[in-house]
Amino acid sequence: MWWGFFKKRKKALLQPPPGLGEKDIATQSSVCTGETLIGFRQPQTGQLLQAVVVRSEADRTAFYRAYGYEPPCQNP
Repeated sequence: MWWGFFKKRKKALLQPPPGLGEKDIATQSSVCTGETLIGFRQPQTGQLLQAVVVRSEADRTAFYRAYGYEPPCQNP
């Protein structure tokens, strides 16, 4: 009965929008507030889909890993 409770559960990966993948991930910054968003850029319209706010490099890494991608290396 309690055995299922103690099992480790894998975190489910999110699914990117249909037809988009790792190569379509892009960031967009606001000119007025400087707020940065990361999401999947739709090539036909340039619209950013499934966008989330990025406040630090950890947020950017978490976005990539949530979709099962390895974040790109940052040059020093």
